[in-house]
Amino acid sequence: MSAVETIDQLCINTIRTLAIDAVQKANSGHPGLPMGAAPMAYVLWQRHLRHNPRDPHWPDRDRFVLSGGHGSMLLYALLHLTGYDLTMDDIKAFRQWGSRTPGHPEMRLTAGVEATTGPLGQGTANAVGMAMAERSLAHRFNRPGHTIVDHRTYAIVTDGDLMEGVSSEAASLAGHLKLGKLIYLYDSNNVSLDGPTSLTFSTENVGARYRAYGWQVLEVIDGNTDLAAIEAALREAEADTLHPSMIIVHTTIGYGSPHKQGTSEAHGSPLGVEEVALSKKALGWDPERFFSVPDAAQAHFRTAIERGRAQQAAWQTRFDAYTHTHPDLAAEWRRTISGELPVGWDADLPMFGAADAQATRQAGGKVLNVIAKRVPELMGGDADLSVSTNTALKDAGSFDGQTGAGRNFHFGVREHAMGSIANGMAYHGGIRPYVSTFFCFSDYMRPPVRLAALNELPVLYVWTHDSVALGEDGPTHQPIEHLMSLRAMPHLWVVRPCDPNETVEAWRWAMQHREGPVALILTRQKVPVLDRSRLGAASGVARGAYVLADAEGGAPQAIVIATGSEVHVALAAREQLGKDGVRVRVVSMPCWETFAAQPAAYRESVLPAAVKARVSIEAGVTFGWQRWIGDAGVAIGIDRYGASAPAERILQELGFTADNVARTVRSLL
Repeated sequence: MSAVETIDQLCINTIRTLAIDAVQKANSGHPGLPMGAAPMAYVLWQRHLRHNPRDPHWPDRDRFVLSGGHGSMLLYALLHLTGYDLTMDDIKAFRQWGSRTPGHPEMRLTAGVEATTGPLGQGTANAVGMAMAERSLAHRFNRPGHTIVDHRTYAIVTDGDLMEGVSSEAASLAGHLKLGKLIYLYDSNNVSLDGPTSLTFSTENVGARYRAYGWQVLEVIDGNTDLAAIEAALREAEADTLHPSMIIVHTTIGYGSPHKQGTSEAHGSPLGVEEVALSKKALGWDPERFFSVPDAAQAHFRTAIERGRAQQAAWQTRFDAYTHTHPDLAAEWRRTISGELPVGWDADLPMFGAADAQATRQAGGKVLNVIAKRVPELMGGDADLSVSTNTALKDAGSFDGQTGAGRNFHFGVREHAMGSIANGMAYHGGIRPYVSTFFCFSDYMRPPVRLAALNELPVLYVWTHDSVALGEDGPTHQPIEHLMSLRAMPHLWVVRPCDPNETVEAWRWAMQHREGPVALILTRQKVPVLDRSRLGAASGVARGAYVLADAEGGAPQAIVIATGSEVHVALAAREQLGKDGVRVRVVSMPCWETFAAQPAAYRESVLPAAVKARVSIEAGVTFGWQRWIGDAGVAIGIDRYGASAPAERILQELGFTADNVARTVRSLL
């Protein structure tokens, strides 16, 4: 072999043996993927990926997503070897409590990890979102002679990723949008956890499928040793700017393991002490040395530091010239990348009057469009439902994946990919994404919503048609358990405003909240605008719950807590009870999570412990309301599925009336 080939092979085997040792020491993990995919990862990282290990957040770096997050040691080895802030002690602490090398990569935990992956398929769609973000920012900021946004998104994807439906949704959209700066390397090793992929994945022609989606498809027959073929395929993929590219790289899982390579035994378990020794011998490694990084390999990998510095310095020179020529745009770039809102971003928010009764989805659409005029990074779309969810940005155009023009993303009926793509945009930075569908169909989005919450990504969800009050479409479309199931998700803020002005304040709060995703839950049906001259100010939304209408004539005898459209029923019941001398306080509680985070003194001022007679009213399951009403309270809700009928009839039949609420309060007194 030539000197270059020798150092290449030495570096590849360093990746493999680090993965073998870390998994074996942890007695847990997936050694097979790193051993098989090491050659393609090495070629990508050393010859193509533009990144700076000393500044993992350089804005114009290429993005890399390891979609098969179970193979995390591949990524950790690359990060450590190329000079990121990930030490050998971190590698040795793989999968241990408190380590920076968890079982699956976590974006907020480990420098250089661009996306939290593990649930298969998510990374494929995250990469699509990153590529869309790059195109959008390029359109917004690049100017003739001044290119400050110009990078690619690469992902290593696996058989399991491509079996998941979300990857199909995302790939279909990526092909439609012609995202030419998106490249997948498909680690095609024909093995999954239970055995050969022939058990479940034998007749599908993945290459033909992706060609049908509109992708360029390339193939490397020998991904184990043919670095030149991997190099050539990457060059060809990068040259095609009209299509996303998939490079099918045929590899052997667990390459180098004499008895386990090519089998599922190398997939999800350590190789075992004896097989580790045999594998190292087969790779030309000393079986008695552990976590070994040869000096020559270390030096070669660390060339990434100077290369990355030079690449970033060249970008900085371009940006300095850009700043000189376009100072206002440069200042806007800095603000956008930092995530700061523009000064006066909420100056034009509307205030609705008594004559403005409307569904909160309609009010929400008006607020969204006002904000979007002042916050250009706010952009998003829906699952083919903008006419119903009211989330289209007027005069903003449809997103063009080639030029990046347009702020309305048409996701089609692809809720799962939509949520995962929004996460990719948030991971990328520079975009404040929102996505929308009917609330019932948030079920299709739960995996990416959970990951957004886990990573505290500032994604905005606009979920409309929020209850049985959507009417005749019936129980298949009527959310029942959704509010509570989403409230159970840590770091997800669920906000259900009661009228148009609470909707304004919900949007105001959501835009300022960047420590996790926010879900705005909005009505299909029209609701009145509350008279704030005699009721609590809608700005109380910012505290999660507030006294909307207090008891008259003394301390409250009972408290009625409500959310969304049911707040109006609570107010009507209070008025009815007041005529009989019953003193009732009505609390609007649009966001449990925000209220729970308030100081104890404020919570006591809204829900005094001395008042035991409490009733909640919400068009959803009653499970969980005991937190606020106590064991002595009564929750009025829906612990069954809905019905197909006009909304008014459904609500009456299910007890969402002032009379029923008043009767319930009296029963407690």
